[in-house]
Amino acid sequence: MAMTKEEFMERWEGNRRLTIRTVEAFAEEPLFNYTPTEGLRPFSAMMIEILIIEKAYMQGIALDHWEFTNPYENINTKEELLKACEEVREETRTLWPSISPEHFSTVKDDPFFGSGEQRHIDRFLYALENENHHRGQGFIYLRMLGIEPPAFYLR
Repeated sequence: MAMTKEEFMERWEGNRRLTIRTVEAFAEEPLFNYTPTEGLRPFSAMMIEILIIEKAYMQGIALDHWEFTNPYENINTKEELLKACEEVREETRTLWPSISPEHFSTVKDDPFFGSGEQRHIDRFLYALENENHHRGQGFIYLRMLGIEPPAFYLR
C-alpha cells in the first residue's frame, strides 16, 4: 500500500513536532556548545543542517530553484533557532500543494551532494531520515546532560 502525499506530509510534520520538542528540551548554552566528544557538532548545528536541507529541497522541487546555502549561520539563541524552524516549516507547508504526486517520481541529478540521479521522493525521504538521525543524536546528548528526551511516541 502506497503512502499518499498528504500522509507523507503528516508523517514529516509529526517528526518535526518531536524534533522541536527535542530542541526545547535543551538549555540554550548546551544547545549551542555541548558536544560529548571532539569532532561532533552541537545539536543546534545539526538543526541548522536539517533546515538547510529542507529549504533547499523544497525550493528545488517546488520552484526548480536549486541553491544550497546557509541563511542561518548567525543564529545563536534558542528563540532564533525555533523561529527559523517554524519559518522553514511554513515555507514547506506553502510550497507543498504545488507539488503534484506525479512530480515525486521526477528524476534529476543531485545538485548538492553529487550522488547521481534521484527521484524527488528520495530527496524528501533523505531529508526525513537525516532529521531522524540527528534527532537521535540530540536524544543521546540530552541523556548525557542528564535530561530526559521527549517521549518518542508523541508526535
